[in-house]
Amino acid sequence: MGLGRLRALDPKPEIIRYEREHPGELIHIDSKKLGRIDGIGHRITSDRTGQSSKRGTGWEYLHVAIDDASRLAFTAMMPDERKQSAVAFLDAATAWFKAHGVIAQRVMTDNGSAYKSKAFARAIATHGLKHKRTRPYTPKTNGKAERFIQTSIREWAYASPFSSSADRTRAMRPWLHAYN
Repeated sequence: MGLGRLRALDPKPEIIRYEREHPGELIHIDSKKLGRIDGIGHRITSDRTGQSSKRGTGWEYLHVAIDDASRLAFTAMMPDERKQSAVAFLDAATAWFKAHGVIAQRVMTDNGSAYKSKAFARAIATHGLKHKRTRPYTPKTNGKAERFIQTSIREWAYASPFSSSADRTRAMRPWLHAYN
């Protein structure tokens, strides 16, 4: 029969997809670590000479929030993934969504330490939100945020050469406006 494994006979489980009906029912939140830019790099020039001896210039973190129903997205570049940044981002995101007519009811995050912190739990309570976490090691559960990050990285962060991180951050707003 050409079956190398018994599991090849088992039917694959059906993928369960969902989409909320009303904007604000569920906001997906996630973050992505991006390297700081100190000049045009090997992605553009293909020149890796001196790269092994070069010290990294550090990281900055793209935090994203995307509405499940409308796919309206908010992003902010933060200095880290710590609880203070997560709380500041949640405050900014809920205010931004509210200004755009989306009243958040529930937030979904992964199980990062910032999202499991007491400070984040207090911020969730302050905004009157419910907090839903993904299953550990299952990023597909928060797939809308994960997919948005992939799209933003491809179409904004790596789309053109930036000579500095500030240039890349400035280019984020027009791209996000076009996305929304």
